[in-house]
Amino acid sequence: MKLLEKQLWHLLALVLLIFGIVAMVDLDNEILSGSLWNTSTKTWFIVAILTPIAHQEYVLICWRSELHYSSLTKLFKNRTFKLYKAIFFIFFLGRMVLLICLAIVNKDTFHLIISVLYILIFTFSIVSFYQFYSVLNFFGTDRAAGLDHFDLEARKLPLVKIGIFKYTNNGMYFYAFLVFYLPGLIWQSKAALLVAIFSHIYIWVHYYVTEKPDMNHIYGK
Repeated sequence: MKLLEKQLWHLLALVLLIFGIVAMVDLDNEILSGSLWNTSTKTWFIVAILTPIAHQEYVLICWRSELHYSSLTKLFKNRTFKLYKAIFFIFFLGRMVLLICLAIVNKDTFHLIISVLYILIFTFSIVSFYQFYSVLNFFGTDRAAGLDHFDLEARKLPLVKIGIFKYTNNGMYFYAFLVFYLPGLIWQSKAALLVAIFSHIYIWVHYYVTEKPDMNHIYGK
C-alpha cells in the first residue's frame, strides 16, 4: 500500500525515540520540575512531544493520500491546498508556542557559561532567521509545505540555489529547526531542549521515510 511505504521504519524510529526520552527523564528528575497555570511540566512536556508527532502524521496522511489517490482534492476541490497549508502552519506555530511555555515552566534547570549561552543563542537565531528569510524570498511557503504533492505545475519548478539553498538542499531540516532550540536556551530549560532535540531527529525520520520516497515517486530517483 503506497500510503504506508516505509512507515514501519517510521514507527520503529518513533518507538526508539520515545524510549530514549523516557530513559532520559528517568535519569534526571529536573527535566520534569516546575508548573505553570496549575499545569505540571510533565503535562506540558507530553503535549510538546505529541504535537510534532501529530504534525508529521498529518503531513504524511495528506501528502500520501493526495499524491497517490487525489483523495483531498476529491473532497475539498480547489480549496485543498489552502486548507492543508493553514493547518500545517498552525501546527508549526503551535509547536513553538508550546516550547516557549515548556521552557518557562521548566526554566533554570541547567546552566551554561553565559558567554557560551549567548554565542549559541546568537548563532542559532541568525542561522534560523536566514533560513526562514531564504524560504520566504526564494523558495516560498507553498513549496516548503509540500505543494508538489498537490500541484502538477509545481513539479516543473527548478531547484532553488540561492540564499541558504546555495549551501544545502536540505535547509529546512538542517537549519530551520534550530529555531526550536531557542526557548530551551533562552530560559535554560532541560525539558524544552529535549523536545527540540526530539523534533530535530524526528524531522529527519520524516525526510528518509516519507519525503525522500515521495520525491523519488514525483521526480524519479
